[in-house]
Amino acid sequence: MLTALLLFAGVQGAPGCGAPASPWPDSLSGLFQRGRTYAAFLDAARSRRETWIDNTQSAGIDSSVLARARAVSGSWELLAVAEDWCGDSANTIPYIARLVDSVPSLALRIVNSSDGRWVMERYRTPDGRAATPTIVLLDSAGNPVGCFVERPLKLREVLAATQGRRESTLSEWRRQDAGRSTVEEIVALLEAAVAGTGHCEMTP
Repeated sequence: MLTALLLFAGVQGAPGCGAPASPWPDSLSGLFQRGRTYAAFLDAARSRRETWIDNTQSAGIDSSVLARARAVSGSWELLAVAEDWCGDSANTIPYIARLVDSVPSLALRIVNSSDGRWVMERYRTPDGRAATPTIVLLDSAGNPVGCFVERPLKLREVLAATQGRRESTLSEWRRQDAGRSTVEEIVALLEAAVAGTGHCEMTP
């Protein structure tokens, strides 16, 4: 009995420290299997619903970027930690979902920030925050080989150079970019993974 309790304690104290207790494996693959499809997530979304629907309906993939994604060999999974109330999630996930729908070798599953808290803590923003969305690219063995956290690099650079006009800059940039930068970063993660140069930088 004591041995069983110690084994259970060891599982709970694995890298997902701070995650809610769960009977599921504390692993990225286990979390992926628990996740919802984008269709199920969108159906349940209540906050920012108009933004989610508008971005889903308008999402398009540049033909050259789509060709690059389809040229990537192997099977890949995208685990996303997201919330319907999060503006960054609503302006990121719909475009990734459209990419996944267009590339047979890709699969997407979404979990909330309670179930995925340990993933957010493991892979943080450049300024050290746990944030949604946190997206981890998994290979066929369930290994993390790429990460996208919160916002695309181009948007982070624009906001870093903006003083006092953050919200207006954010809205205008999103409108003009229409998810292109996000999709390009996800495809770049895929290409790096195939080349063997992909990685997920973990927070110490």
